[in-house]
Amino acid sequence: MSIESQNVTDYPNSNTIFMVWTLNDSPQLKTIFQQLCALVLNLNNSVFNRFPDSRASCVMGIGFEAWKKLELPTPLPKELANFDELKGVKHTAVSTPGDLHFHLRADNKSLIFDMAIEISKLLAPFGESILEIHGFKYWDARSILGFVDGTENPHGEDRDYFAKIGDEDPQYKGGSYLFVQKYLHNMDAWKGLSTEEQEKVIGRSKENDIEMSDDVKPSNSHIALANIEGENGEELKIVRDNMPFGSPSSNEFGTYFIAYSSTFNTTKKMLTNMFIGDPPGNYDRILDFSTAVTGTLFFVPTRNMLDEFSG
Repeated sequence: MSIESQNVTDYPNSNTIFMVWTLNDSPQLKTIFQQLCALVLNLNNSVFNRFPDSRASCVMGIGFEAWKKLELPTPLPKELANFDELKGVKHTAVSTPGDLHFHLRADNKSLIFDMAIEISKLLAPFGESILEIHGFKYWDARSILGFVDGTENPHGEDRDYFAKIGDEDPQYKGGSYLFVQKYLHNMDAWKGLSTEEQEKVIGRSKENDIEMSDDVKPSNSHIALANIEGENGEELKIVRDNMPFGSPSSNEFGTYFIAYSSTFNTTKKMLTNMFIGDPPGNYDRILDFSTAVTGTLFFVPTRNMLDEFSG
């Protein structure tokens, strides 16, 4: 039987809803989880059949505590654990709870809105939604900070290679590690910088999205620290699907960072560079303007596993 992954390598589109749920200790929880897995499969099949060009999908991730609570297969995915916070000299990548994560995508927001309703209707008696963010495409895939986001994403076959588990963990082949953070931006402080200073923080030109040369790019720029290499100098990547969000009337603006990877070690190394620094103390200067208020690790099982979980 061929392995069918969830839609972790789909490209970003115009509208997204992110939801994080915690689960209670109801004796019906396992039954509800079976129904949930069937619902996720059904939502994906239904939207593809009805609107094949909509680029709509629902991806579900499962947290460490939920995996144990639901008594899902053992041994667990090799790197599934509670995320340990990373505390640098000035900034911290916080660790926050989360049992289930839903990543809903579509060009037409109506589709994901209806998906979110069905998921919430099923889960509401058995858990709590602790985060719901409605993201949107901002101009030509820019963050609220005004710079293009996701330029370093892999393409083609590389997306599968960097996002999906391979033969190193055969039981979970085709699955993916999902790490998410909600960032809030201090836009007043950011706008107080000149365009030239903003470009030094990011490491790219603002208008044309061109990376600075190594002899010009500051060592604490976002690009310098977020682009990482392996022990042998090979480039390591993750598949990002970040989306901006905001509420102008309340002056809340942010980015929802979401990364799919075949190994969480890659994401963790990037986070360590950003928050601890490389070398330690040389942290990512973007953190002076962007604060991580959540941080949770999930595992995304394959569709085959969801089918097994559904009973």
